[in-house]
Amino acid sequence: MAFTFYNTLGREKQLFEPVQGGKTAGFYGCGPTVYNYAHIGNLRAYVHHDILVRSLRRAGYDVKHVMNITDVGHLSDDADGGDDKMVKSAEERGKSVLEIADFYTKAFFNDTDRMNITRPTIVCKATEHIAEMIDLIKKIEKNGFTYSAGGNLYFDISKFSSYGELALLRLDDLKAGARTDQDDNKRNQGDFVLWFTKSKFENQALVWESPWGRGYPGWHIECSAMSIKYLGENIDIHAGGIDHIPIHHTNEIAQSEAATGKKPWVKYWLHNEFLVMDSGKMSKSAGGFLTLQTLIDEGFEPLDYRYFLLGGHYRSQLKFSFESLQGAKNSRKSLIDKVRNLAAKINAPLPAPCSPLPEYIEDFDKALEDDLNTPRALAELWGLLRDGPATAQALDAVFDMDKVLGLGLKDAINIKPDENLAEDGEFVREIEELIAKRAEAKKAKDFAAADNIRQSLKDRGIILEDSSSKTVWRKL
Repeated sequence: MAFTFYNTLGREKQLFEPVQGGKTAGFYGCGPTVYNYAHIGNLRAYVHHDILVRSLRRAGYDVKHVMNITDVGHLSDDADGGDDKMVKSAEERGKSVLEIADFYTKAFFNDTDRMNITRPTIVCKATEHIAEMIDLIKKIEKNGFTYSAGGNLYFDISKFSSYGELALLRLDDLKAGARTDQDDNKRNQGDFVLWFTKSKFENQALVWESPWGRGYPGWHIECSAMSIKYLGENIDIHAGGIDHIPIHHTNEIAQSEAATGKKPWVKYWLHNEFLVMDSGKMSKSAGGFLTLQTLIDEGFEPLDYRYFLLGGHYRSQLKFSFESLQGAKNSRKSLIDKVRNLAAKINAPLPAPCSPLPEYIEDFDKALEDDLNTPRALAELWGLLRDGPATAQALDAVFDMDKVLGLGLKDAINIKPDENLAEDGEFVREIEELIAKRAEAKKAKDFAAADNIRQSLKDRGIILEDSSSKTVWRKL
């Protein structure tokens, strides 16, 4: 497979050719700041990352996927302004910063597991890589790109001639003379902090010793330090949301290339668009955001939402509504029914591996090769089920496509209803008891236990449907 990706650095589709050649690919995807639950807009980015990794691996690439966990130093404003999100969340909940981080890290991976998102090869926490950040800052300082002011160490963008290339910013517009309201210590509007001391917050929760004083790292440095540690000084792919382009990713490039002297630091930059509501972009800071659990409480399954996301190209804004999610749910159910019917026709729900139908697989591959075009890939799957032959090869092709789409089709058609599902009083009582235990687990925010109960019932041929007021069950 020959992939072409839309590279933000250059604003064009480019043939994917790994830095090292061959079939290895290093990929860094910006991870969560673990001060609250991920909202469904956040999850769009991680489904995009998952499709990227699945597609490359299906094509035979050995993908090393690295993702950070930001558990220190992320401010409410990417440009070094506002409150520290981690500290603010800890104060509001009466917990320590690390307790907050641990709780929401587990919640995040619970959500991604429910969405059938493949776990990264390496998950790295910012708090466990302070030494690497300090070492990288030392290199930047040694190479002459920093200055100290007001107790903080800043990156001087005027010393980095290609600053703003990713975001198409003009360096001249950001140079000396322009001050920001947040920080009068800056020489240039776009300068950013590499290391804070107590000058930023009087009682910062997490601080470390450093050559510049006792303090903590700026947000941007963590991604550079950890990606270089695990992927080297030249990286194939870096991905994140479009909101990271003008500041976070722009600053990552500047500090990484200033430290290593190697350009480009990242060869391909992939950015996903926003999920939008009627009121605009979903945001935690604005309040009222929707979580995956919100969707589940409204009667949807996590893979209904995954199907919804696959229906839009990652570089296009996607408008969310419960009506459109209901449409996705109905389509996914129809898809599963068609796969079951195909399996029933050939009397082989799990055929021995065979050669999938090449004509359908080829068109599916072309869709993925064209900048991960999931709407077209879904259309190819539907076309196979609508027009393809009722053969083991066709079913194998369906499962092959689903290795990328991640809709759990093999598991969905392989559920064997419990032969003892006679609706007697004992059986009904057992189901109701399990539903009650699941409700208690959800109330206690033990979502893993709740999901285990749902899955155990599903394995017996029982589907749970949640609404805002109750949970009902039905047989498959």
